[in-house]
Amino acid sequence: MNKTLITLAVLAAVGAASGAVLLYAGAINVAADEPHHPLTYRLLEFARERSIAVRASEIKPPVDLTNPERVRRGSGNYDAMCVGCHLSPEAEDSEIRKGLYPTPPKLTLKPEAALDPQFAQARQFWIIKHGIKASGMPAWSKGGMEDEAIWDLVAFLQRLPGLTAADYTALVASSEGHSHGGLDAHEAHEDHSDHAKDEPVSPVVVEKKGHTHPPGFKHTH
Repeated sequence: MNKTLITLAVLAAVGAASGAVLLYAGAINVAADEPHHPLTYRLLEFARERSIAVRASEIKPPVDLTNPERVRRGSGNYDAMCVGCHLSPEAEDSEIRKGLYPTPPKLTLKPEAALDPQFAQARQFWIIKHGIKASGMPAWSKGGMEDEAIWDLVAFLQRLPGLTAADYTALVASSEGHSHGGLDAHEAHEDHSDHAKDEPVSPVVVEKKGHTHPPGFKHTH
Protein backbone atom coordinates (compact mmCIF):
# COMPACT_ATOMS: atom_id res chain seq x y z
CA MET A 1 0.00 0.00 0.00
CA ASN A 2 2.80 2.38 0.96
CA LYS A 3 4.67 1.52 -2.24
CA THR A 4 1.55 2.37 -4.28
CA LEU A 5 1.14 5.72 -2.56
CA ILE A 6 4.81 6.55 -3.09
CA THR A 7 4.53 5.64 -6.78
CA LEU A 8 1.44 7.85 -7.19
CA ALA A 9 3.17 10.73 -5.42
CA VAL A 10 6.24 10.41 -7.64
CA LEU A 11 4.09 10.31 -10.79
CA ALA A 12 2.18 13.39 -9.64
CA ALA A 13 5.41 15.25 -8.91
CA VAL A 14 6.86 14.29 -12.31
CA GLY A 15 3.64 15.38 -14.03
CA ALA A 16 3.64 18.74 -12.21
CA ALA A 17 7.30 19.30 -13.02
CA SER A 18 6.76 18.42 -16.69
CA GLY A 19 3.81 20.81 -16.85
CA ALA A 20 5.86 23.59 -15.29
CA VAL A 21 8.63 23.03 -17.86
CA LEU A 22 6.12 23.18 -20.73
CA LEU A 23 4.62 26.41 -19.39
CA TYR A 24 8.01 28.04 -18.88
CA ALA A 25 9.18 26.98 -22.34
CA GLY A 26 6.14 28.60 -23.94
CA ALA A 27 5.12 25.30 -25.49
CA ILE A 28 1.41 26.09 -25.15
CA ASN A 29 0.33 28.20 -28.10
CA VAL A 30 -2.19 30.84 -26.96
CA ALA A 31 -2.67 32.33 -30.45
CA ALA A 32 -6.31 32.82 -31.44
CA ASP A 33 -5.60 31.39 -34.90
CA GLU A 34 -4.39 28.07 -33.42
CA PRO A 35 -7.45 26.05 -32.22
CA HIS A 36 -7.40 23.96 -29.06
CA HIS A 37 -7.00 20.22 -29.28
CA PRO A 38 -10.57 18.79 -29.62
CA LEU A 39 -10.36 17.18 -26.16
CA THR A 40 -9.22 20.46 -24.59
CA TYR A 41 -12.06 22.31 -26.33
CA ARG A 42 -14.65 19.80 -25.10
CA LEU A 43 -13.38 20.03 -21.52
CA LEU A 44 -13.48 23.84 -21.59
CA GLU A 45 -16.94 23.78 -23.17
CA PHE A 46 -18.22 21.41 -20.49
CA ALA A 47 -16.73 23.53 -17.71
CA ARG A 48 -18.26 26.69 -19.20
CA GLU A 49 -21.75 25.25 -19.57
CA ARG A 50 -21.77 23.71 -16.08
CA SER A 51 -20.56 27.00 -14.58
CA ILE A 52 -23.30 28.97 -16.34
CA ALA A 53 -25.98 26.39 -15.54
CA VAL A 54 -25.23 26.50 -11.81
CA ARG A 55 -25.16 30.30 -11.64
CA ALA A 56 -28.16 30.95 -13.89
CA SER A 57 -30.39 28.32 -12.32
CA GLU A 58 -32.01 30.76 -9.86
CA ILE A 59 -32.64 33.55 -12.39
CA LYS A 60 -36.32 34.07 -13.18
CA PRO A 61 -37.00 35.76 -16.55
CA PRO A 62 -39.66 38.52 -16.59
CA VAL A 63 -43.07 37.45 -17.87
CA ASP A 64 -43.19 40.28 -20.44
CA LEU A 65 -40.26 39.31 -22.67
CA THR A 66 -42.62 39.20 -25.65
CA ASN A 67 -43.55 42.86 -25.09
CA PRO A 68 -42.87 44.69 -28.41
CA GLU A 69 -41.42 47.66 -26.49
CA ARG A 70 -38.80 45.45 -24.89
CA VAL A 71 -37.96 43.91 -28.26
CA ARG A 72 -37.74 47.35 -29.90
CA ARG A 73 -35.43 48.76 -27.23
CA GLY A 74 -33.27 45.64 -27.26
CA SER A 75 -32.83 45.80 -31.04
CA GLY A 76 -31.01 49.13 -30.88
CA ASN A 77 -28.55 47.94 -28.26
CA TYR A 78 -27.97 44.67 -30.13
CA ASP A 79 -27.16 46.53 -33.35
CA ALA A 80 -24.69 48.80 -31.57
CA MET A 81 -23.10 46.35 -29.14
CA CYS A 82 -23.46 42.79 -30.42
CA VAL A 83 -23.89 42.63 -34.18
CA GLY A 84 -20.16 42.75 -34.99
CA CYS A 85 -19.60 39.39 -33.29
CA HIS A 86 -23.01 37.72 -33.40
CA LEU A 87 -24.23 39.08 -36.77
CA SER A 88 -27.53 40.31 -38.16
CA PRO A 89 -29.87 38.32 -40.44
CA GLU A 90 -28.28 37.35 -43.77
CA ALA A 91 -24.99 39.08 -42.84
CA GLU A 92 -21.59 37.64 -43.71
CA ASP A 93 -18.88 37.08 -41.11
CA SER A 94 -17.40 40.31 -39.78
CA GLU A 95 -13.65 40.90 -39.57
CA ILE A 96 -13.66 40.70 -35.77
CA ARG A 97 -15.73 37.52 -35.75
CA LYS A 98 -13.32 35.81 -38.12
CA GLY A 99 -10.45 36.56 -35.75
CA LEU A 100 -12.06 35.47 -32.49
CA TYR A 101 -11.51 32.06 -30.92
CA PRO A 102 -13.72 30.47 -29.85
CA THR A 103 -15.94 31.79 -32.65
CA PRO A 104 -18.97 33.65 -31.23
CA PRO A 105 -22.30 31.92 -31.89
CA LYS A 106 -24.53 33.20 -34.68
CA LEU A 107 -27.51 34.43 -32.71
CA THR A 108 -29.54 34.77 -35.92
CA LEU A 109 -29.82 30.97 -36.03
CA LYS A 110 -32.63 29.17 -34.25
CA PRO A 111 -31.47 27.88 -30.84
CA GLU A 112 -31.23 24.19 -30.13
CA ALA A 113 -34.51 22.77 -28.85
CA ALA A 114 -32.67 20.87 -26.09
CA LEU A 115 -32.66 23.85 -23.73
CA ASP A 116 -35.72 24.72 -21.69
CA PRO A 117 -36.90 28.13 -23.02
CA GLN A 118 -36.91 29.80 -19.59
CA PHE A 119 -33.46 28.49 -18.77
CA ALA A 120 -32.22 29.61 -22.21
CA GLN A 121 -33.41 33.14 -21.39
CA ALA A 122 -31.80 33.05 -17.94
CA ARG A 123 -28.59 31.75 -19.52
CA GLN A 124 -28.54 34.61 -22.04
CA PHE A 125 -29.13 37.14 -19.26
CA TRP A 126 -26.29 35.74 -17.16
CA ILE A 127 -23.84 35.68 -20.07
CA ILE A 128 -24.66 39.26 -21.16
CA LYS A 129 -24.41 40.54 -17.59
CA HIS A 130 -21.30 38.69 -16.45
CA GLY A 131 -19.45 37.84 -19.67
CA ILE A 132 -17.18 34.81 -20.18
CA LYS A 133 -13.48 34.80 -19.39
CA ALA A 134 -10.96 34.48 -22.24
CA SER A 135 -13.66 34.39 -24.91
CA GLY A 136 -14.07 38.01 -26.00
CA MET A 137 -17.55 38.14 -24.42
CA PRO A 138 -17.61 41.19 -22.12
CA ALA A 139 -19.53 41.63 -18.88
CA TRP A 140 -21.82 44.41 -20.09
CA SER A 141 -22.94 45.22 -16.55
CA LYS A 142 -19.39 46.47 -15.83
CA GLY A 143 -19.87 49.01 -18.60
CA GLY A 144 -23.04 50.33 -16.99
CA MET A 145 -25.79 48.24 -18.55
CA GLU A 146 -28.58 47.78 -16.00
CA ASP A 147 -30.65 44.61 -15.62
CA GLU A 148 -33.75 45.98 -17.36
CA ALA A 149 -31.74 46.86 -20.48
CA ILE A 150 -30.18 43.40 -20.42
CA TRP A 151 -33.63 41.82 -20.28
CA ASP A 152 -34.66 44.03 -23.24
CA LEU A 153 -31.72 42.56 -25.12
CA VAL A 154 -32.77 39.03 -24.13
CA ALA A 155 -36.30 39.84 -25.35
CA PHE A 156 -34.88 40.86 -28.72
CA LEU A 157 -32.80 37.68 -28.94
CA GLN A 158 -36.00 35.62 -28.77
CA ARG A 159 -37.21 37.37 -31.94
CA LEU A 160 -33.91 37.60 -33.80
CA PRO A 161 -33.80 34.11 -35.41
CA GLY A 162 -37.12 34.72 -37.19
CA LEU A 163 -36.24 38.12 -38.66
CA THR A 164 -35.33 38.87 -42.26
CA ALA A 165 -32.68 41.48 -43.04
CA ALA A 166 -35.44 43.98 -43.87
CA ASP A 167 -37.32 43.20 -40.63
CA TYR A 168 -34.12 43.69 -38.66
CA THR A 169 -33.30 47.03 -40.29
CA ALA A 170 -36.81 48.37 -39.70
CA LEU A 171 -36.82 47.27 -36.07
CA VAL A 172 -33.45 48.88 -35.35
CA ALA A 173 -34.58 52.09 -37.09
CA SER A 174 -37.62 52.22 -34.78
CA SER A 175 -35.48 51.92 -31.64
CA GLU A 176 -33.66 54.58 -29.64
CA GLY A 177 -30.41 53.11 -30.92
CA HIS A 178 -27.67 52.43 -28.39
CA SER A 179 -29.43 53.58 -25.24
CA HIS A 180 -29.16 52.38 -21.67
CA GLY A 181 -28.52 53.76 -18.22
CA GLY A 182 -27.27 52.07 -15.12
CA LEU A 183 -23.90 53.76 -14.64
CA ASP A 184 -23.53 54.11 -10.88
CA ALA A 185 -23.63 57.55 -9.40
CA HIS A 186 -20.39 58.46 -7.70
CA GLU A 187 -19.18 61.04 -5.25
CA ALA A 188 -16.77 63.76 -6.33
CA HIS A 189 -15.21 65.59 -3.40
CA GLU A 190 -14.22 69.25 -3.59
CA ASP A 191 -10.90 70.50 -2.27
CA HIS A 192 -11.50 71.31 1.39
CA SER A 193 -7.88 71.98 2.36
CA ASP A 194 -8.73 75.49 3.63
CA HIS A 195 -11.70 74.36 5.71
CA ALA A 196 -11.51 74.01 9.45
CA LYS A 197 -10.88 70.46 10.60
CA ASP A 198 -14.13 70.30 12.55
CA GLU A 199 -16.24 71.60 9.64
CA PRO A 200 -18.34 68.83 8.02
CA VAL A 201 -17.40 68.00 4.45
CA SER A 202 -20.30 67.40 2.06
CA PRO A 203 -19.69 65.27 -0.99
CA VAL A 204 -20.90 66.45 -4.38
CA VAL A 205 -22.96 63.71 -5.98
CA VAL A 206 -22.53 63.46 -9.74
CA GLU A 207 -25.21 61.41 -11.45
CA LYS A 208 -24.31 59.48 -14.58
CA LYS A 209 -27.28 58.75 -16.78
CA GLY A 210 -25.80 56.27 -19.19
CA HIS A 211 -25.44 57.18 -22.83
CA THR A 212 -27.38 57.20 -26.05
CA HIS A 213 -26.48 56.84 -29.72
CA PRO A 214 -28.89 56.98 -32.68
CA PRO A 215 -30.24 53.86 -34.44
CA GLY A 216 -27.63 52.22 -36.62
CA PHE A 217 -24.73 53.66 -34.60
CA LYS A 218 -21.52 51.69 -34.87
CA HIS A 219 -18.31 51.95 -32.86
CA THR A 220 -15.54 52.25 -35.45
CA HIS A 221 -11.79 51.75 -35.43
